[in-house]
Amino acid sequence: MALITCNFFSDVLNLSTTMTVILPEETSNQIGQKNRRMDGKLPVLYLLHGFSDDHTIWSRRTSIERYAASYGIAVIMPQVDHSFYLDMSYGKKYWTFIAEELPQKARSFFPLSDKREDNFVSGLSMGGYGAWLWALRHPDRFAAAASLSGVMDIATHYRQVKGESNPVANALYHIFAGEDLTDTDVDLFYLLQMLKEDKQRIPKLFQACGTEDFLWDSNKRMYQFAMELDVPITESFSAGEHEWGYWDTVIQEVLEWLPIQNNPASRKKH
Repeated sequence: MALITCNFFSDVLNLSTTMTVILPEETSNQIGQKNRRMDGKLPVLYLLHGFSDDHTIWSRRTSIERYAASYGIAVIMPQVDHSFYLDMSYGKKYWTFIAEELPQKARSFFPLSDKREDNFVSGLSMGGYGAWLWALRHPDRFAAAASLSGVMDIATHYRQVKGESNPVANALYHIFAGEDLTDTDVDLFYLLQMLKEDKQRIPKLFQACGTEDFLWDSNKRMYQFAMELDVPITESFSAGEHEWGYWDTVIQEVLEWLPIQNNPASRKKH
């Protein structure tokens, strides 16, 4: 695998930013590693970071480079600060950056497929929210979306911390400026509800959360809500907390679950 730190200028953010990129590499003599690279444009996983992290965190805290090697998939890990992957009321337009500019930039730099069946998104915590947000707002762009310990109920989360003086509360105020988020297009419950009459458009969904995680209750409610809507969803709920040992394990499940086309290393049933 090639591990690349890609520095580039964003016209949307009006600043230079960075993404970490993993590209598959076909090798025959590398000891202890099975690598695969398919011909043509590459399938791609956009892998999103959490609130206290940045574009380097997945490659620093997990073995994502090693895990992805046998799947022949590119991994794009961008940087979005504390934005929750949204255009901020008092800040930068990270939703426009992530949803519009980033894929165009990445495809101009690297041989990435733009086909829906080759595009996937996942993330943890704030990034778990961002992954489902991206996929449910643009279901035509992704074949699958996975949330790991995601902030699934942003409206309730914001109400609970509103008025507090801490980094999360301050960031959410700068994003939402005090608005009520229930039944808006930042609410994952609302977005899923809007798609219930056309379930064929919904990407494959994966949801994981540890039962000792502080976000467990909201994750459980989201899963129950999806079941009530009869929306197909794969869950991986088990003992675990909001920490990297758990996410390092679950990201391997996600890679195994992804519907990567024409890849014998993808052993799951589609």
